[in-house]
Amino acid sequence: MGFDGFPLQPVDSEVESLPAGSLFSLIQRIQVLIKTLEAEQQSVVPRLEELKSRLQEGRFHLAVLGQFKRGKSTFLNALLGEEVLPSSVIPLTAIPTFLSFGNSRRVRVLFSDGSVPVEMKLGTNAEIAGFLGDFVTEGGNPKNRRNVSLVEVFLPAKILHNGVVLIDTPGIGSTFRHNTEATLNFLPQCDAAVFLVSADPPITEVEIEFLRVVKTKVTRLFFLLNKIDYLDRQEQDIAKNFLRDVLRTQAGFAQNMEIFCVSSRRGVKAKQTADPSLWQDSGLERVESRLIEFLAREKSHTLHAAIVAKTLSFVGDISMTVELRLQAMQMPVNDLAQRIRSFEAELTEIEQERITSHDLLKGSNRRMHAFLEEFSETLREKACLFFHRLLVETMEKGEPGKIGEDNLREVLAQTIPGFFEHEMGASTILFEEKMRQTLKPFQERTDALIGKIRQTAARIFAIPYQAPESSEAFKVIEQPYWVTHTWSSSLKPMAETFMDRFYSPEKRMQRILERIMSQVKNLVIGNVENIRWPIFQSLDQTFLHFGSDLDDRLQSTLTATHGAMKATLACRQEHEAEIGHKLSLFRAAGKNLQEIRDRLLVLEPVSNSTDIPKFSQGETV
Repeated sequence: MGFDGFPLQPVDSEVESLPAGSLFSLIQRIQVLIKTLEAEQQSVVPRLEELKSRLQEGRFHLAVLGQFKRGKSTFLNALLGEEVLPSSVIPLTAIPTFLSFGNSRRVRVLFSDGSVPVEMKLGTNAEIAGFLGDFVTEGGNPKNRRNVSLVEVFLPAKILHNGVVLIDTPGIGSTFRHNTEATLNFLPQCDAAVFLVSADPPITEVEIEFLRVVKTKVTRLFFLLNKIDYLDRQEQDIAKNFLRDVLRTQAGFAQNMEIFCVSSRRGVKAKQTADPSLWQDSGLERVESRLIEFLAREKSHTLHAAIVAKTLSFVGDISMTVELRLQAMQMPVNDLAQRIRSFEAELTEIEQERITSHDLLKGSNRRMHAFLEEFSETLREKACLFFHRLLVETMEKGEPGKIGEDNLREVLAQTIPGFFEHEMGASTILFEEKMRQTLKPFQERTDALIGKIRQTAARIFAIPYQAPESSEAFKVIEQPYWVTHTWSSSLKPMAETFMDRFYSPEKRMQRILERIMSQVKNLVIGNVENIRWPIFQSLDQTFLHFGSDLDDRLQSTLTATHGAMKATLACRQEHEAEIGHKLSLFRAAGKNLQEIRDRLLVLEPVSNSTDIPKFSQGETV
């Protein structure tokens, strides 16, 4: 039996074992209840299924940042409790490593060229470290010839069990600027980031420059001062105060920025020897409990609250339709038919507003594409001007006659990928914001139309009105993704002409500059197109899906109101004898929905995910 004696269909044994008032079980019970109602409510079932999936899949993604030799790998190994990641190696390209929970110890490698992912089940830590070394180190994968995009490691580690995903990012300050830019483009997708520095040497100018940009990309950033085991207490305080002062005066961080002092080396040893006092002494106990566990729990609470709000909105939708059904079943048939005609008369105006909205949406689509073309032309001009200035400055800094074409080509080869990686990140942010601004009025217009449909039905049938929730109220949780771009930067050598030999060194350099810039312009066109084309496709898909989604929301509302009216009228006209049974059914449904609503309103966010079935947690990233 269900709530108050209302018969419910059997549910999974996974759900039956949950606390009766847990969010997951309440959503499950709403789904079961809906299946006993009429057809117009069935469209809500998959949307509730999506909410359950969000509860299952919500993970906390923590990116670990730092320069080479700061101890990132040792820090992560300490948190994992085992030496899995190879340390003291330099990732040649932007290859991140995702560390997620899995029942079996395995590694999966994904490639940017479309190659089939490589996956292996591994036993010992040495096997895992050796396998990783073949893909993320200079010795195993020089210049990323294997086109690796990211690596996933699945481990039954305690810290990963409740949805924490640790991400080992490539070291900053690489000779390849685009590696750092790729990291910056990735960070906004993560929930938080930890930046490692150490006292040997103190924080560098490269790190400070990187942090100035990072603080604009990450909402939650924390600092770890590593290798404190090499310092006595007084030296630790000096190093910590120095770091805090540099972060404040040179990188623009707040005065009270919290800094965790740790010894990753002691942490690894503490886990290996199962020594709790050494683990506490390493400083990592504080990091684990106050930073990672707290932030993961905070995200869980936020996600939990969003899903509660969305579930309440669904309950309100269903309850209104149940009330509509009850009213329609109890009034005279002629009165019901007249009210339906009144409702349909007002739908004509709503349909016209929908058509107008679609026409305006098409106009916005055209304007966004026009803006993209203007943006691309401006970017081409900006890039050509930037590389021209770069070549001129390089020539001016060198001795006349000694800066050759090979030197200039090398400077460009090192600069072009970083320039366009940065522009890719900046353009993505720009167009995402413009799309939000462009689409927001259409979301509000659709919300108003949906509200108008429901308000009209409530007025005509004298039932309580439930205002619709904004479509922006619930954000989909997505897995952070890493994109590896290939930017054209190679220039063909161009032999000097016979006449070049008779020119002055200044004139010869000018001709070299002209020859190189003629090739640079072609490279710029190709690389800007690599930015423009994905945005062009994204605009098309966004407008297409957005328009379709707005229509789906309107149709769903019409089905739940107009459809319920017509279905009830047909039943009254053809099967009046069944009305008594249906009245009992919908009265019980209304009572059960009210109880579910009351439980949702007092539901406290869980502190961990123990009330959510882990059907496949950690098996995919």
